[in-house]
Amino acid sequence: MPEGLKLFTGTAHRELAGDVAAYLGMPVGDATVTTFSDGEIFVRLNENVRGSDVFLIQPTCTPVNDNIIELLLIIDALKRASSGRITAVIPYFGYSRQDRKVQPRVPISAKAVADLITAVGTSRVLTVDLHAGQIQGFFNIPVDNLYAAPVLLEYIKNNYNLKNLVIVSPDAGGVLRARSFAKRLNCSIAIIDKRREKANESEVMNVIGDVKNMDTLIIDDMVDTAGTITQAAAALKNMGAKRVSATCTHAVLSGPALDRINNSMLDEMIVTNTIPLDSKKEKCKKLMVLSIASLLGDAIKRIHEESSVSSLFV
Repeated sequence: MPEGLKLFTGTAHRELAGDVAAYLGMPVGDATVTTFSDGEIFVRLNENVRGSDVFLIQPTCTPVNDNIIELLLIIDALKRASSGRITAVIPYFGYSRQDRKVQPRVPISAKAVADLITAVGTSRVLTVDLHAGQIQGFFNIPVDNLYAAPVLLEYIKNNYNLKNLVIVSPDAGGVLRARSFAKRLNCSIAIIDKRREKANESEVMNVIGDVKNMDTLIIDDMVDTAGTITQAAAALKNMGAKRVSATCTHAVLSGPALDRINNSMLDEMIVTNTIPLDSKKEKCKKLMVLSIASLLGDAIKRIHEESSVSSLFV
């Protein structure tokens, strides 16, 4: 156990926190996090944290608002208990898609959440695959934005025939991400061109690139309702793709997502456990969930030891 290091968690993802703690060879800190009958959250630290280097693991996934308040209250408790440094480890950063004004009179919600996390006394933030890189600039404290690519790439290399693999971007905005994967795997890429020719008509999915008789892998950072990714899978199959799989870091999988994946042309959906997925994995046999515990564990150890974290930014 690294000296002076303490690891705490809220209720959002205790399994991941336990895996990170096991990787680091230390226990998860003792804290009580409960809810009163009216919905208010109560937090109490049951051990001394004075002067400690504390890492709090709490993704702000569903229920998003409860998990954010939980995160803020635990940080406040740590601050008032005289912790030396508090790092918020947020594997999935909720509200990250609301990172700019897309219409008049709307908030920039990601900035507002960043302000709350900073204001409560957080020393630094450790997160994974922010939806928009510029969110790092919303914080006035250090932010380490890790990438889950090493975890995903290792699985792909061990389970796919790279000589027959094409990396696919589900839209024009994801081309950089697809190119990055293709470069590391030495594969070609294809792009789904999605357009609506007329109002009230269904979108037309055109595939730019050769996918006939090839294994295809759609790359995205997150999958929410799974509409885009399942439509892309159908388009690839229609163009003669031999096998269609998809991968993403954050499996939000809300609403009809599981039914869509189960009924889709997808052969496999590779995701990481930045968001807890136990019940969803049981309902969808196509899900392959990879752990990011070692990635977070390495980053936590390096931050604690004041050593370089940059080698993890693959």
